Amino acid sequence: MVEVSNKERKKDYEVVSEGSEEVLRIDYTQKSILASIEDSEGCMGDVLSKLVEVPRVSRVVLVQHKNYNYSYSQTQLLLEIARVYHHLIKQKKFLALSVGEEYKYLASKRGLLQAMIRGLIYDPIGMYVELRRVIREEKIMHRKLMDEPDIRSSEIFLEVLNEFKELLDGTKLIEVVKDRLEGHKVGRRDIYRQFFRAIITPNFMFTRLMSGVPVDGDEVDSYRLENGSDVGIFNTPQDVKPLYHINPPEFKISEDKQELLEMARNVLIEHKPKAEEFIDPDKMRMSFSNIGKDLLQELADGQGIKLKIKELEELTQILVRYTVGFGLLEVILQDEKIQDITINGPIGVTPIFIVHQDHDECVTNIIPSSEDAENWATKFRILSGRPLDEANPVLDTELHVPGARARVAIVARPLNPKGMAYALRRHRDKPWTLPLFVENRMISPLGAGLMSFLIDGSRTLLVAGTRSSGKTSFLGSCLVEIMRKYRIITAEDTLELPVDALRELGYNIQPLKVRSALAKGGTEVSAEEGIRTSLRLGDSALIVGEIRSGEAKALYEAMRVGALANVVAGTIHGDSPYGVYDRVVNDLQVPRTSFKATDVIVVCNPVKSADGLSKWRRVVQITEVRKKWEEDPLVEKGFVDLMKYDPKTDSLKPTDDLINGNSEVVKNIAGNIPEWVGNWDAVWDNIMLRAKMKETLVKYGKENRNVLEADFAIAANDHYHRVSGGVKKELGHLDPNRIFFEWEEWLKRASKKV
Repeated sequence: MVEVSNKERKKDYEVVSEGSEEVLRIDYTQKSILASIEDSEGCMGDVLSKLVEVPRVSRVVLVQHKNYNYSYSQTQLLLEIARVYHHLIKQKKFLALSVGEEYKYLASKRGLLQAMIRGLIYDPIGMYVELRRVIREEKIMHRKLMDEPDIRSSEIFLEVLNEFKELLDGTKLIEVVKDRLEGHKVGRRDIYRQFFRAIITPNFMFTRLMSGVPVDGDEVDSYRLENGSDVGIFNTPQDVKPLYHINPPEFKISEDKQELLEMARNVLIEHKPKAEEFIDPDKMRMSFSNIGKDLLQELADGQGIKLKIKELEELTQILVRYTVGFGLLEVILQDEKIQDITINGPIGVTPIFIVHQDHDECVTNIIPSSEDAENWATKFRILSGRPLDEANPVLDTELHVPGARARVAIVARPLNPKGMAYALRRHRDKPWTLPLFVENRMISPLGAGLMSFLIDGSRTLLVAGTRSSGKTSFLGSCLVEIMRKYRIITAEDTLELPVDALRELGYNIQPLKVRSALAKGGTEVSAEEGIRTSLRLGDSALIVGEIRSGEAKALYEAMRVGALANVVAGTIHGDSPYGVYDRVVNDLQVPRTSFKATDVIVVCNPVKSADGLSKWRRVVQITEVRKKWEEDPLVEKGFVDLMKYDPKTDSLKPTDDLINGNSEVVKNIAGNIPEWVGNWDAVWDNIMLRAKMKETLVKYGKENRNVLEADFAIAANDHYHRVSGGVKKELGHLDPNRIFFEWEEWLKRASKKV
């Protein structure tokens, strides 16, 4: 919340509190001078004179047609000059040059000294150059003087000048610039552009954005988003992290359009949406969009501004973004290459950090304000129906905006001593598929074929891994492998799985939203009760978003009940099969014998490069859990790796156990199918057939990426099952070569239609 100190409110400026910062805001809307410290000596003088009055500020904001934000470090440079100026005008010897008796020589110098002091706030570097020139000339003059009073006066004058110079030498601005002053002319402003650069924002937004690209940056990537934003990735010598520089459409529009948006926003902001309006955010956005479009057109007509339909649509989107939306946060989320967004406290001081698909961790040119943070928190409280206060300082929820969805975690006081902090995990717009993971080398074609076989075989699966290892995304790709003839029930505390997308693709799917593991009480049902409820909803595949605490016992109950009926799967934190066992049995208190209900553990982990600057997500293990052990599955060989990651080839390789048929899980699947009983070659041929199909989809995807997406992958799986049934009926057995031939013929025709 922004607070204004009453005692520091003036006619043309005010000091406001933004989180932990005190900000000096100066109004230049009624002034004729340019609101630019670096380009206008009048503006610099005005700002420095106000900093003399209010020296305890962290930032300076100049308000004219736009907001011009000067950062903490730039404000500190100005404050040092302001303190020197304040010291000089308070010292009698500097203004009056009083020495106890009047010396004519000294009196003639008084005007020169006072002019330099007055000029200090308008052009401190220029006055420093002038001061050095005056000292040099005075030293020459001093050597030529003959009269004792004049010599004494000159010594006093030199003493004052040297003290003046020492004060300026002690400032950071002069310390950095004094070796670059050769040839500098007093009054020139270009040197100030090296130290002062405002972050410019339109008046209708609070978030600051550094619009200028780094002078010493090396651009390594650039692209344009569908929303019109331009993105550039820069390597800079100051930071090992690349700079993610985004220039959104709101920073490209003319000042007339910005004024229209400001007026429209002031009108719309008077309407405060009721809590029930947030129940359907899409409907609320549509309502605000229609109202905003009419309002903008009306204001444009009143101002004599002609807007094209496309321009009106663009302005409407911006207006909705900065009223009921999430501002620049939405703009970043609409970049498909963004994976994670973090906003650390104290908000308003540090920039937003992101994890980029191609460039890993980056720092952005966006600095959100504390007011943004409070506004977002209020919206998330209403959207989620969950509390966020001192008694409940953590909020887990999800965010759906046009073109993007994300999981959101918010941490507030007292857990976060710096106020508010956000972490957003962006989800892919469309569901992940196994062919997409094969293309991205997260899993090998054979690994994808094995997963397809296990899912069709109704096994119980745990997808394990460290944080940000791709567990939930991989689990989502497993959902796409489930045939649409089966019902799916998902249980999540934060809706991350692509339920809506799968429903639109024809799946019979029912999501259950349960209480967050970190929440205390409330009206939501616990995860444990949610999973038990799912067992009463009929024969279904059960997918649990993440296993964190008490729901583990209920999940293993579901695994036992659902055995051989349909897939039961979930994600859990753990970097190895034994790590999963240790967490489930020792941390979550599931009995050892219950753990045997797990058939397969898939481990996803990030793999780093040798220089530590890059990392890639990989499936590093597919391990089956044997049933014949009592105390320790690691010692008693209860874990058998079916596939292991080979770092030399950067791929997932089959183990001898899988190749030789030493897999109880695969044999159990085969034991329920007459054609495969006792025929390992037929089972292996089917796994290889599925692998070949995934690989072929990736090959066709190089020409048409739509082939890799969920809608086509589901159609390809459905056609495989239809072809298999047809071949079995015709030949009396499953012929992998015949199945693949017919399936690929369909693929050739279908891939041309998408």
